[in-house]
Amino acid sequence: MAGACCAPRIASQPATAVQAKAIRATGEDLAYAQAHLLALPGGSFVMGAEDADGNPEDGEGPRRSVTLSPFALSRFTVTNRDFARFVAATGHVTTAERLGQSHVFHLFLSPARKRQAQAVPADTPWWYPTEGAFWACPEGPGSDIAGRENHPVVHVSWQDAMAYARWTGGTLPSEAQWEFAARAGSEDRFPWGSDLEPGGKHVCNVWQGRFPGKNTGADGFVGTAPVDAYTPNAFGLYNMIGNVWEWCADSFTPDYHRITAQTDPRHEDEGDLRSARGGSFLCHRSYCNRYRLGARTGNRADTTCSNLGFRIAAPRL
Repeated sequence: MAGACCAPRIASQPATAVQAKAIRATGEDLAYAQAHLLALPGGSFVMGAEDADGNPEDGEGPRRSVTLSPFALSRFTVTNRDFARFVAATGHVTTAERLGQSHVFHLFLSPARKRQAQAVPADTPWWYPTEGAFWACPEGPGSDIAGRENHPVVHVSWQDAMAYARWTGGTLPSEAQWEFAARAGSEDRFPWGSDLEPGGKHVCNVWQGRFPGKNTGADGFVGTAPVDAYTPNAFGLYNMIGNVWEWCADSFTPDYHRITAQTDPRHEDEGDLRSARGGSFLCHRSYCNRYRLGARTGNRADTTCSNLGFRIAAPRL
């Protein structure tokens, strides 16, 4: 199933448990939240993938020409510092806090904490439901984000991401907007070409070593990296590949490329799956190669875990 490789599936919760506050930022908060928005020109590009090592069940293709109106996208994923400001301004309580737990990758937990976990997913046994884990305590009670203020916020659901985006006066990017921005003119597998490590150089934060055992950190990071790590793409956007999955506005369907419009495509249905793009620091060719530009996945809107974040979009600046 889409998403199973990189983020756990959890049971959907009643809508009342994850309602977002409709609060808008003003003044200094608004200026802060919109500071990194980058105006993008829109236009036509070739979207999707038909890679030999792709994931047909995800609906990566067929490739097709798509045309977008101008829009804006943040240069960076939303950071822990950003999200802390949002919470202070709004009092927002995240899905993970309401549910009392979130999924933490096994390497980040002590043996004692692992023993306390209940209902570890049989198909993804590296994900541990951890009581008390949420964005400010990413590894559960006793952990914090000190030293990670400029890392992407994680353990945020789609609802949490949308609440933040609406606070900024924006939204989440559509899948098409995300891919246009990530490609920055590239029709290859990655923004920089066809090789994951061009010339043997690490240019994004993905899994190094044998998944799901030890991550060697050869690319500089075992977990998340700062949002401004590595070189930005041709549009000036950072970490569109790897680091954390990024929630998109669309509902997820494997039929996306067959049923959505050619101009400003978006998909919305009554299901509870939402799209995410870009892969994460847990992606590896042996198991989850969804760090490619045309790759896609979906997960429940209330899913929260160690490698799932977001960035904001807005209409044309």
